Amino acid sequence: MTDDSKSYWIGFDLGGTKMLAVVYDDNFKQLGKARKKTKGREGMESGLKRINGVIKEALEDANVDPKQVKGLGIGCPGPLDLKKKVIRTAPNLGWDDVPIGLSIEKEFGFPVTVANDVDAGVFGEYKFGAGKGKRCVVGIFPGTGIGGGCVYEGKLFRGANCTCMEIGHISVLPGGSIDGANNHGSLESVASRLTIAGQSALAAYRGQAPNLLDKVGTDIAQIRSGAISEAIKKGDKAVKAIVEDACEYLAISVVTVVHLLAPDVIVFGGGLIEAMPEVMLPEIKKQAQKRILPALRNVYEIVEAKLGDDAGVMGAAALAKQAFEESAKP
Repeated sequence: MTDDSKSYWIGFDLGGTKMLAVVYDDNFKQLGKARKKTKGREGMESGLKRINGVIKEALEDANVDPKQVKGLGIGCPGPLDLKKKVIRTAPNLGWDDVPIGLSIEKEFGFPVTVANDVDAGVFGEYKFGAGKGKRCVVGIFPGTGIGGGCVYEGKLFRGANCTCMEIGHISVLPGGSIDGANNHGSLESVASRLTIAGQSALAAYRGQAPNLLDKVGTDIAQIRSGAISEAIKKGDKAVKAIVEDACEYLAISVVTVVHLLAPDVIVFGGGLIEAMPEVMLPEIKKQAQKRILPALRNVYEIVEAKLGDDAGVMGAAALAKQAFEESAKP
C-alpha cells in the first residue's frame, strides 16, 4: 500500500466524450488512472454511478485508499453552481441540476472541488504547462464551441458563484449567424471547429476542396480537425482560406482580451489548434498585432498549449489542492 503519511489528489475530467480520473501524489506524479466513454443522454443516476466507478478504478490502479485522498477536483461541462457543486445543465449529456460534488463526497468521504472543464484546463496550463509561472494566463480553446478561461495571480477568474470568461459568446460580427445560445455573430458562430467544418463541407460540395471531398465527403460529422489539416496540407486552398478567416475572428478575441487584461500569455489549445498550429497560430498573431494598441503589442505572447488531455485532470487536481490549503488557513 501507499504511505499513510503522504497526501494524494485526484483529478477528474468529465469531457464531452470521456470520463477520465487520475490519482496524483503531492508532487503531481501520476500514480494511477481510469477512463470510460460517456454515454449520450445517459440518465443522471446512471451517470453519477459510472463517475464513482471510474474514480474507484483509478484508486485501485494507484493502490491508494480513499481515506488517504485529501481532495478531488472535477472539470465539468456547462454552467455550474460552484457553492452547491452542481452542474446546472449539460446538454450533451442530457443532464440538469446534477449534484455531482455531493455524489462523490458521499461515496468516498473526501472533499470535492467543482470547476468548469475549460477553467480546469487553463489552470493546468498555468500550473504545469505553457503558462507556468506567469502572473496572468488566458486560455482560448476552439472546438465544437469556443471555451475560455483566465488565471490571475494564481486564482481562477470567476464570478461569485458561477464561471465566466465565456469568450465564445462575445459578438465579433454583428448580424452574423446564430450560435448555440441563439446569439448572432458570436466568436463561436464564426470560428469554432463546427463552423469551419460546415463551411468546408460546402467548399467540398462545390468542388473547391477535392482532397477533403475524397477523404471524408461532405458529412460535417466526419470533417474533424485532422481531416481539415490534411486537406490543407494536400492543397485545398479553399479550406485554408476558411481556417484563416476563422483565425481573423480569433485574433479579434485576442485583441479584446489584451485590451482588458494585458495577460502575460494567451494559451491556445484544443484539437483544432493541435491539428494545425503552424497554420493557425502565426495567422492569429499577425491579425492581432494589426489591431492592438501600440503600447500593448509587446506585453503578451500567444502560445500553444503543452499538456493536451492532461491539462484538465492536472488542473482539476491542483484546484482541489489549492482549495484544501485555503480551507486549512487559520
